Amino acid sequence: MCGIVGIVGRSSVNQPIYDALTVLQHRGQDAAGIVTVDGSAFRLRKANGLVKDVFEVKHMQRLQGNIGIGHVRYPTAGSSSASEAQPFYVNSPFGISLAHNGNLTNTVELHERLLKQRRHVNTTSDSEVLLNLLADEIQQCKNENLSADEVFDAVANVHTLIRGAYAVVALIIGQGMVAFRDPFGIRPLVLGKQETENGIEYMIASESVALDAVGFELMRDIAPGEAVYISQDGELYTRQCAKDPVYAPCLFEFVYFARPDSTIDKVSVYGSRVNMGAMLGEKIKREWEDHDIDVIIPIPETSCDTALEIARHLNLPYRQGFVKNRYIGRTFIMPGQQERKKSVRRKLNAIGVEFKGKNVLLVDDSVVRGTTSEQIIEMAREAGANKVYFASAAPEIRFPNVYGIDMPTTSELIAHGRDVDEISKIIGADGMIFQDLKDLVEAVRMENPEIKRFETSVFDGNYITNDVDQAYLDHITKLRNDDAKANRSKDIGTNLELHNVCHP
Repeated sequence: MCGIVGIVGRSSVNQPIYDALTVLQHRGQDAAGIVTVDGSAFRLRKANGLVKDVFEVKHMQRLQGNIGIGHVRYPTAGSSSASEAQPFYVNSPFGISLAHNGNLTNTVELHERLLKQRRHVNTTSDSEVLLNLLADEIQQCKNENLSADEVFDAVANVHTLIRGAYAVVALIIGQGMVAFRDPFGIRPLVLGKQETENGIEYMIASESVALDAVGFELMRDIAPGEAVYISQDGELYTRQCAKDPVYAPCLFEFVYFARPDSTIDKVSVYGSRVNMGAMLGEKIKREWEDHDIDVIIPIPETSCDTALEIARHLNLPYRQGFVKNRYIGRTFIMPGQQERKKSVRRKLNAIGVEFKGKNVLLVDDSVVRGTTSEQIIEMAREAGANKVYFASAAPEIRFPNVYGIDMPTTSELIAHGRDVDEISKIIGADGMIFQDLKDLVEAVRMENPEIKRFETSVFDGNYITNDVDQAYLDHITKLRNDDAKANRSKDIGTNLELHNVCHP
């Protein structure tokens, strides 16, 4: 999962892009990058690390220009070296830089196509493949100044070539900025604007919270398959560029990834999580009618809103039983199992008085590998809990994700091939309950009834792009399991050099 930002402004955009990336940091902590256009040159800074560590004052001073894009990354495949950080760029045609959130499912086929076209790809990233495909389509345009229709035709052709999930923002030197979303709208993308004394500024971002952070007004979500083109003069153009688009956003965005203060696809993330709590609370009342739970305790922070609503429905006290160290990264996106295990106790500490002698219900947003849940239950018992029950706001995650979320292999998913009692026994809970998929869908749809379908493959194995078979799943297993990540971690670099890329 990654976060992307793009701004076409009337003054320098380096600071607002930086500020926007800081509030999208939850979407990726591996690397960060910003590209601006300064005259006829790209000004690029990218490196491994958090936004606050990658960009120093000297870098910000060099990132001049009124148009730019930014990216925060965590890797699902490929290397974690600084060379894999985004945005990427190509010098021809015009000079194009691109940032991408998602994952293409036909990358191998596309890479072979590029080799036949004598286009060189420097990294293992599908995002660089996407960039070269877009560049090749724009290369077909004969005019020195691109028209919006020519840009849209290029995007339409790209849609026919690539498969998978993608939200994209790209700069074209001397022309403007283009953004587009896959025909299913799997990954989120929003459009905003700001009126200044010099004219209207436009902004593209993964979540609405990025717009809020820099004073932009949310206009709307970019529709599945739609492209938005903003010329360097600030003229806005939009067009549907895909055939038969279907609105099917990723359901897991609302469970885990998105910030609660974001609105995505007209869905309040906060509202959807409150609804999840109401649904799960009712299920607990039905199935655990004679429960002996004394207190509801969330595993911070994503599950707090859900847990509070569960407590309300069960008429039980809600307590904050864990204190979170906010300076430790999200364990879900740690690169390997051993690192995840070590990080849990560094991230959370139990408040003994809330556990001692009590039967507690711990509430989490989801259970992926189960290792975090097991350690947290162990911490609750060490703090004196009598019984520890466990509730998940999401259904059992039984299948790998292929659309840009790091749930790569079935062997690493605790729920794959196991029932609830088996899972409960492995993580050491006295009882366990999961949200039903139909209830999770309804909890999100309540916020926007216009959405008729969601991408739910991690729960039910139905891959919405209809191009994922066992051979592909085996392929990504080799790329993305913990052993592969451990080997790739040797390639991690700390190159903090600023690149000034001049367009000839």
